[in-house]
Amino acid sequence: MTPATYALLRWSLVFVWLATAIVSVVELNGQSRALLVSLPPAWSTPGLAHFLILAGATADAVIGLWMAWRPGRAVYLAALLLMGVMTLLATFVDPSWWLHPLGPLTKNLPIAAILLVLLQDATTTPPKP
Repeated sequence: MTPATYALLRWSLVFVWLATAIVSVVELNGQSRALLVSLPPAWSTPGLAHFLILAGATADAVIGLWMAWRPGRAVYLAALLLMGVMTLLATFVDPSWWLHPLGPLTKNLPIAAILLVLLQDATTTPPKP
């Protein structure tokens, strides 16, 4: 993979993770909270809902910053794991998100493919200084 292609793929994912973190916090009492409506009432109380949203936003921010500053095998694996867990949780909360026209879950498939390409490149290429 050329350095320009690698940078394009990596920085596009950095943007996705950081933008998701920011939007989650900005929409804390709006769209972020609305996503939890289908959870049982005990899980969607304001305090717990805010905690869950902020925990997810923090995880997204950590992945985004980690990928920006220390790209490599570990962050790509962590991103795949986090995305897989979040996708499974979202599917459990509301499986109809797979049918949403803007693809809040289907977008994870090409993101996973990009992560696998970056992971393969990080595995076969010695780290760049």
